[in-house]
Amino acid sequence: MSIDWITVLAQIANFLVLVWLLKRFLYRPILDGIDAREAEIANRMNEAVEAKDKAAAVEADYHEKLRALNLSQSEISETIRKSAEDQRDALLAEAAQQMKTERENWQAHLGDEAHKFTTHLHRVGAETLLSLTRKALTDLADETLEERMARHLVQQIKPMVEDLKKAAGDATAATVVSHDALPAPVQKILKTEILALFPNATVTFKTDSAQAPGLMFRLGGAQIAWTLDSYIEGLESLMEDRLSTSAGPKVATDAP
Repeated sequence: MSIDWITVLAQIANFLVLVWLLKRFLYRPILDGIDAREAEIANRMNEAVEAKDKAAAVEADYHEKLRALNLSQSEISETIRKSAEDQRDALLAEAAQQMKTERENWQAHLGDEAHKFTTHLHRVGAETLLSLTRKALTDLADETLEERMARHLVQQIKPMVEDLKKAAGDATAATVVSHDALPAPVQKILKTEILALFPNATVTFKTDSAQAPGLMFRLGGAQIAWTLDSYIEGLESLMEDRLSTSAGPKVATDAP
């Protein structure tokens, strides 16, 4: 069996172009948004610092007034001092709370943006891998990905036949749901295998564009699935582990 190296190189070039496009049109806008948010937070923190300075100025003003008036009555002096301290404490507390709130909002925003970008990147990578796998199976093994998925789904169902029957009860309606319509030969294979396991079942095939690529089998209220989503979490965990061991120094997310 020969390998078409031109096709392989073309697939690699397509993948590199995809990575460049993601970096150019997805990752850069996210970084720009984060920079804008950081600038906004810095401005608000400066406002908080100014509020703190104003509080200190109020305290100094009260003390200056006390010295200027040269009050002889200690009770009046204590009342004014206490008022200045209370106002200072209130302004300082307000400024501290504002700084804390802004820092928490900033960290939450950075976390959300990073999570959205990571999730999108992982899904695009997984979908690209699925496309390459489909072509590889077709070119090298003369076997469609749908056939492999169908056989894998049947292998998952076989050890769970009794549990599925118990969960389904008296239901006999069996449905196979896929992202795209399955070819007729694949439907025939699945129908034959399912009827061999559930002789009384009525097998139908449906498509659901909202479902991830893969197959889902339903028998009454029981179901079992093998889709792309089942690998997304594992892929995400693996990539995060690899990135955490190979990445350079992390950027601190705590506000100064």
